[in-house]
Amino acid sequence: MSTKKFLLIGAATLIVSNPTFAGDYLTNTNQNAAFLRMVARGASIDVDGVYSNPAGLAFLPKDGFHLSLTGQSAYQTREIHASTPLWTQDGNITEKYYKGTASAPLIPSFHGAYKRDNWVISAGFAITGGGGKASFDNGLPMFDAMAAGLIAQQSQGLVTPSMYDINTAMDGKQYIYGVQLGLSYKINDWLSVFAGGRMNYVKSGYEGYLIAKMKESYGGKTLADLQLKCDQSGWGLTPIIGIDAKLGRWNLAAKYEFKTNLNIENKTDKLLVPDGVPESVLKPYADGEQTPSDIPAYLSVAAGYEILPNLRASVEYHFFDDKRAGMLNDRQKTLTHGTHEYLAGIEWDIVKMLTVSGGFQKTSYGLSDDFQTDTSFYSSSYSLGFGARARLSEAWSIDIAYFWTNYEDYEKSSDNYNGTGMPGTDVYSRTNKVFGLSLNYQF
Repeated sequence: MSTKKFLLIGAATLIVSNPTFAGDYLTNTNQNAAFLRMVARGASIDVDGVYSNPAGLAFLPKDGFHLSLTGQSAYQTREIHASTPLWTQDGNITEKYYKGTASAPLIPSFHGAYKRDNWVISAGFAITGGGGKASFDNGLPMFDAMAAGLIAQQSQGLVTPSMYDINTAMDGKQYIYGVQLGLSYKINDWLSVFAGGRMNYVKSGYEGYLIAKMKESYGGKTLADLQLKCDQSGWGLTPIIGIDAKLGRWNLAAKYEFKTNLNIENKTDKLLVPDGVPESVLKPYADGEQTPSDIPAYLSVAAGYEILPNLRASVEYHFFDDKRAGMLNDRQKTLTHGTHEYLAGIEWDIVKMLTVSGGFQKTSYGLSDDFQTDTSFYSSSYSLGFGARARLSEAWSIDIAYFWTNYEDYEKSSDNYNGTGMPGTDVYSRTNKVFGLSLNYQF
């Protein structure tokens, strides 16, 4: 019975496995092409500060409206190399390769601010978490292993892998839409503060199936038939505060986003499993059930320095308090620590109308074997971003950028591979790239 239980739990966790952006498990930090081209924007005094440094908006050089419209395209692959004697068919297969793709061809966002004297009111819309669809067209190792284990239980070991075929696939999607509103105030010539909030709306879901049948030469009998189709939604509020200190060539800034308490509710259209599965296993996926999916508290601290009038550099630190954010089955308790990020960036005004920039980000998750699953795995990484800003006139400018992430492989070994009683090893790896374009206007 445990194999059935783990199979369903694995399928349900797919909904939280879709971050196609920079940032934490449920937080996207790249909401403007200015981030993609420079990375460390926590001390920015520009329209992208609506998200990255809202307190710094009070130091915008001109009163009036400051607007930015961004479009991003993100592409990611997820790969699993699964090794176990369970795969052996006719003695010649011990490793299988699985590949999933996640894409978000167009992710829009908008940031706007209106400044008058010492006051700034700002608003923004973005995909603040998730942002894409992940597809494993040839299934996942945990599903194949679970099916093999289930079949062995049902047949008392008389049915071997060489006697049946498994047909399986899984798709998952997740979007967290965020609408932010806030107010910045310049207290004096060097200090400003911000208070505001963001309303987050979650739209996610998963759809998949697993069908195992005897090969035609053995009668064609269906041995296992599992089907899932579930959409989920929910909402939560994020209070946000910030501070900015402009001290000569230095600009120091900090932002704190409080934890967002968020539950997502099921709308289940299909949940087909073999007879005999206990109600306690099915309950989390039943229509109308709610699952915790908190967005963790997030701290950003940054320092920017004007090296020359046309050359600027920034460093930044992020902390996401993941261990205090509720997840399905208290999964957050298996983490060893929250997420740490270290960022640095530099930009150079080559001429008055053109700025080039580049940046670096290091992301360190507090991962553990118990946290990692086939449907929801992560890897610590480093990212590089670069791009340019072209000033078309005093009012118009364009940011264009490319952001690339290199992930560390994560190896997970077990003597009881996916509950089958046999040893096995999964090696998880990922790739990610994001393109971005922002159109900025002030008047």
